[in-house]
Amino acid sequence: MTKVALIIPALNEAAAIASVVQQVPREHVQRIIVVDNGSTDATAANARAAGAEVVLQTARGYGNACWAGYAIANDADILAFLDGDGSFDPGEIARVLAPLHNDSADLVLGSRELGGTPVSALLPHQRLGNRIVAALVRRLYRISVTDVGPFRAIRRSTLASLHMTEHTYGWTTEMVVKAARQHARIVEVPISYRDRLGGESKVSGTLRGTVLTGYRMLTLTLKHAWR
Repeated sequence: MTKVALIIPALNEAAAIASVVQQVPREHVQRIIVVDNGSTDATAANARAAGAEVVLQTARGYGNACWAGYAIANDADILAFLDGDGSFDPGEIARVLAPLHNDSADLVLGSRELGGTPVSALLPHQRLGNRIVAALVRRLYRISVTDVGPFRAIRRSTLASLHMTEHTYGWTTEMVVKAARQHARIVEVPISYRDRLGGESKVSGTLRGTVLTGYRMLTLTLKHAWR
């Protein structure tokens, strides 16, 4: 049987993490791994009480947290990634996993654009930056991408072959770009998006944070294209 591990990077998500873990349909996911990226609140305790495995990654950075989850999920065939703030619906993971189970994809991206995300759910500068990067990826790599968000699933063998190097929020873009360069089968599925259940965004909550994220995503996309 194909084994699926869901990795949830989390930093100070005590208000949301238990609800996120409890909403994961266990018939589709064999392991739920919450990676506590140095929280100063009850994130780890709440995740553990909700039934998740908890891993501590003291090296800050989204990419570092994802790698910590990858390292411990060494028995999984498929790795899914989901934010811990409650902005995504864990119940939609079956939709994200389906193209992998039917062998029509190596990497599946959950698209908020295809899911008809309300304008109010994403800040204007956040939506614009995401669309610019998605358009650039389409142009450079000739793949149909509308969103480079974090809700996704990938074969473990595919992820291992990418030799990822990003430690922070460039992780999601690096994965898409490197997979495209290797001609991996990349598929998008529509997903919903909503207001976070609590806490503050570490990236898109401010104009400065979004601009820096967008800049990093653009430079990563171009860097790997030049290579």
